[in-house]
Amino acid sequence: MKRFYQQAAAAPAAGGFAILLDGRPVKTPAKMPLEVPAGALAEAIAAEWNAQGETIERRAMPLTGLANAAIDRVAPDPAGFARGLALYGETDLLCYRAEAPEALVRRQAAAWDPVLAWARRSFDVDFVIVSGVMHRSQPEVTVGRLSKALAALGPFHLAGLSPLVTIGGSLPLALALAEGAVDLDTAWAAATLDEAWQAEHWGQDPLALAAFDERRRQFEAGCRFLQLL
Repeated sequence: MKRFYQQAAAAPAAGGFAILLDGRPVKTPAKMPLEVPAGALAEAIAAEWNAQGETIERRAMPLTGLANAAIDRVAPDPAGFARGLALYGETDLLCYRAEAPEALVRRQAAAWDPVLAWARRSFDVDFVIVSGVMHRSQPEVTVGRLSKALAALGPFHLAGLSPLVTIGGSLPLALALAEGAVDLDTAWAAATLDEAWQAEHWGQDPLALAAFDERRRQFEAGCRFLQLL
């Protein structure tokens, strides 16, 4: 849609910090006040609105989108949303390893084993590591404790964590990134290790590369969203 405002700004509000367009509060798609718990996040969202040209490009406003999701989608049922994310722990990317070639096996171990080791220490859990693609259930205690960790998070943290889990395909990796145990580039390299291997050996077409870049953009947005809370 056409830009209809001159200036966006962040301001204190009852629910934390509101986003104002020419002094008027912004609403979410569900007509709820767009209010976030941290001033830094509010300022960053306002900056997204100020960066728009004559036409508002929603795709260029990922922090706004995540805040909308936190309010409209997650807040009504945070426990249910957390349960949905916890399902990724049952078929976690980091637990399914290649059988060959040996170079790929070593690369996966080097990138993924430290993340699982961090999760073992942090949550007192263990993981079943599988060679191949045949499904193996993770220990019930592991799934339960990771689910409990998610259930303790509020709507905004769950919304920011969501793209890290769904795009990365790994719950421990997303939690490690959210906790600062790994940095963004390390986490992204781990999440896309198999794709990078395929691209190195078989090349990558332009459409696949564009999709890859879009996923990276969403992954980065989730990480920044959490850092600003």
